[in-house]
Amino acid sequence: MINIERALKDSRLMLAMTGVTPQEFQNLIPAFSQAWLEEKRKQHRKDSKERKLGGGRIGFLKTLESKLFFILFYYKCYPTYDVLSFVYACNRSNACRRQFRLSNVIEKTLGKKLTLPERRMKKIEDFFKAFPEAREVFIDGTERPIQRPKDKERQKANYSGKKKKHTRKNLVITEKNKRVGFLSKTVEGKKHDFTLLKEEAPPENMPPKIKKHLDLGFKGMQQQFPEHVVSMPKRKPRTKELSEFSKEQNKKKSSARVLVENALAGVKRLRITTDTFRNRKKNFDDQTMFISCGLWNYHLAMKW
Repeated sequence: MINIERALKDSRLMLAMTGVTPQEFQNLIPAFSQAWLEEKRKQHRKDSKERKLGGGRIGFLKTLESKLFFILFYYKCYPTYDVLSFVYACNRSNACRRQFRLSNVIEKTLGKKLTLPERRMKKIEDFFKAFPEAREVFIDGTERPIQRPKDKERQKANYSGKKKKHTRKNLVITEKNKRVGFLSKTVEGKKHDFTLLKEEAPPENMPPKIKKHLDLGFKGMQQQFPEHVVSMPKRKPRTKELSEFSKEQNKKKSSARVLVENALAGVKRLRITTDTFRNRKKNFDDQTMFISCGLWNYHLAMKW
């Protein structure tokens, strides 16, 4: 069993095991406690049990701190259920069930902390809800490897020629402070970034005057939406070299756009977003990315 008290006394150890500092961990407990109670009441009503709320066998996670540490440890280190059951001296099926249940609790917790990104961009009000004070935003697609599907159609849909492996993809929109303000739904890895942008966050639902930093995966944005202010590197022609001026401009644009890469690097501190994704539960790949972005935003909010 993991010694939580020891981890709370060592910031480096806590970051390595959970992705949060001891102070961030302690500040999460009140909201996590409330979310856990709500989940317990919901489950109690669903099961229609005669016994009182809180009755029954006590699980292997006896305190709220141990429950919070368990789910953060899972997201940060992404162990297999066999490893998780060995560390916590429990059955692997119990570890699996508790992980899925606590994922719902940590999602509610981050919602109470107001750190979860927006998922809808159906109208311009949705943009201002996600980015109330932004003067510029940074847009990029990000892919995560998955196990090779057995179904041939799913293999074809999720094979990314760019990454040369099977992946799932999200579109993110971030601010200059590296906060992830918008996260698209999770789609197959072969979908083009610009296509995903037009489906999940249509440019017509964004203010034209707010500057948008993009990479060459969104080529065609300037031609299709000329009223928008766009910063995008210039592609090298096939038969010519870029001028020195164009090269210098590309460097400046890339140095500005690197902020979205830094934000994604922050999200991907959690190994559940970088290791080959093993879970088979429907839509869990989307939930894990949603929670990971929320944890990154929470980490940033604690620093401000």
